[in-house]
Amino acid sequence: MVQRYQLFIDNEWVDPASDTWFDSLDPFSGEPWAEIPRANEADVSRAVEAASAALDGPWGHMSATDRGLLLHKLGALIEQHADTLTEVESRDNGKLRSEVGGQVRYMAKYFYYYGGLADKIQGAVIPMDKPKVFNYTRYEPLGVVATITPWNSSLLLTAWKLAPALCAGNTVIAKPSEYTSASLFELAKLFVEAGFPPGVFNVLTGFGKEVGEPLVIHPKVARIAFTGGDAGGKAVNVLGAQHFKRVSLELGGKSPNIIFEDADLTRAANGVITGIFSAGGQTCMAGSRLLLQESIHDEFVERLIAISSKAKLGDPSLPDVQVGPVATRPQFDKVMEYIGIAKAEGARCVFGGNSRSGEGFGAGQFVEPTIFVDVDNSMRIAQEEVFGPVLSVIKFKDEEDAIRIANDIRFGLASGVWTKSLHRAMYMSERLKAGTVWVNNYRSTSFTTPFGGYKHSGIGREGGIEAVKEYLETKSVWISTDLDMPDPFVRKY
Repeated sequence: MVQRYQLFIDNEWVDPASDTWFDSLDPFSGEPWAEIPRANEADVSRAVEAASAALDGPWGHMSATDRGLLLHKLGALIEQHADTLTEVESRDNGKLRSEVGGQVRYMAKYFYYYGGLADKIQGAVIPMDKPKVFNYTRYEPLGVVATITPWNSSLLLTAWKLAPALCAGNTVIAKPSEYTSASLFELAKLFVEAGFPPGVFNVLTGFGKEVGEPLVIHPKVARIAFTGGDAGGKAVNVLGAQHFKRVSLELGGKSPNIIFEDADLTRAANGVITGIFSAGGQTCMAGSRLLLQESIHDEFVERLIAISSKAKLGDPSLPDVQVGPVATRPQFDKVMEYIGIAKAEGARCVFGGNSRSGEGFGAGQFVEPTIFVDVDNSMRIAQEEVFGPVLSVIKFKDEEDAIRIANDIRFGLASGVWTKSLHRAMYMSERLKAGTVWVNNYRSTSFTTPFGGYKHSGIGREGGIEAVKEYLETKSVWISTDLDMPDPFVRKY
């Protein structure tokens, strides 16, 4: 059966103003499985008014402790309904059921963490250089927050924004990708069950021009939290700046995974595979540039081929499948185009490089894990984000050469360093221009620590205490204790 969803506004399920729905396709079968409401500017206005009213109503008057308890309850409900959330998101984006299930269960911890932080947001009394005056700071929510997220990890990437925004006392309107909207509707059901007041969380689905742009420019939306490609991020940032919006951007990457000759090569090889072929390479932090020290290049590439040759592609719902389909047909076409570009530029494909179709591969949106060697860092395959299971292998001589190659990119989201030398690990961590540096591991994340990028990889941080600060306004309060009447023509500096 094809399931028809409705918009979620003000704790109610409502039809879109357009009275129009569009299909969501299962990436494995290629068949429609859900109908998604096509919202427009009228729905944006309705959702923003609901979110604004919640700020002036029960949510705005709720104590921070009670807000935190609701977040904690939501986390518990996510754990209880993890199987449903997993099934819906996996069917929507084609990721392995096992991987999505891990993400969903871990996502609950974001709400536990930020639920605990909610009543620990404290201002300060400022020691003053002036007599007879008392000054303190207080932190206040920004207001209505719009989250805009991509198709690769709709639930988790929304939670990265949603949990700290609610912790800080804001209300949220979530706009997921038009390709993967259904799981956020399932999450919205849990907000009602948890007892959140109407308007605190709203879900609008549809297309960028019809929903995303009106959200960004709406005068009552105070902040936009965006995850996606750098081109989309640039457009959101420019549009937001024209309306003086607070904007955070978690964008793409072309992250270097750097293997030195003194590394534990077995462990490093597994880390490289995890960094690029897990999630089919459809992750912003993918280690898509493998920098190998010359002395170990050939041996290490053989290790990667041996591991990759055992990968099983197929139905992402099956427990033994390791690589699922590419999430969307346009993205599949893009990945295959980049494989052709790499070959034309002179890179040598030593493994994979083909699509898969036929029995067991559904609609055929499968790309084999692909490894290119003889890659120069100036090639497009090394400079542009493919967002698929494609690894570019680049040789380097020494530390300085590795640093030069790693930083010679417009991105700066993440990086990996594999070495047994503590000195080298520390030195590389200081020199690499990236928001995250993993040493002897790759693709680890946590709700306790900030994540974000340098350069074209973004603005702002998600995760940890730093994320809450992104959703707060700082107010300075001055109270005079001087009972004497001052001279109104003399300003006291």
